[in-house]
Amino acid sequence: MSLFAAPIVEPVDLTDRKQLRGVFAAFPTGVTVVTVGGREPRGMTANSFTSVSLSPPLVLVCVNNDAQMKQSLDLAATFSVSVLGTGQEAVARHFADRSRPAGATQFDAVDWVPGEQSDAPLISGAAAHLECGKWRVYEGGDHTIFLGEVLTATRRPAREGLLFSGGAFRRFAPEHAEGRAA
Repeated sequence: MSLFAAPIVEPVDLTDRKQLRGVFAAFPTGVTVVTVGGREPRGMTANSFTSVSLSPPLVLVCVNNDAQMKQSLDLAATFSVSVLGTGQEAVARHFADRSRPAGATQFDAVDWVPGEQSDAPLISGAAAHLECGKWRVYEGGDHTIFLGEVLTATRRPAREGLLFSGGAFRRFAPEHAEGRAA
């Protein structure tokens, strides 16, 4: 038995969306903007993004079935992902704001360039860009899982990615010599 008090552990009611969201928010994620091009370009902030495979190079993004972006991705053959860097919180907030304009005008508030393979907007200054061909689509409860095969990728090695944890944007903490693994 320890002399220290055990940390408080709270049971979570899995039917309470707010409580369950709090559990999921304990896992820090990167922050991305997923985009589609074409006649009706669209962008959406997503932190439900991850790499899946190196061969073939695959990534996935999960999109709420009620989101306008779900319909855009359903119709698109390609999409792009901009991995946001520190200092791009305003960009993340912009593409998370449901009241932003529709279509191309939603990109007027940010600097971007069109992707060479996807024609989807790539957010300038991002830590990395990926252009993807839609590979597979899966149902996932109240979300749809879009798997993309990476067609092109670029990165800025000196740029740190923006983090999201506990409902807030975060940055990596500086390394401390005493905390390094041997």
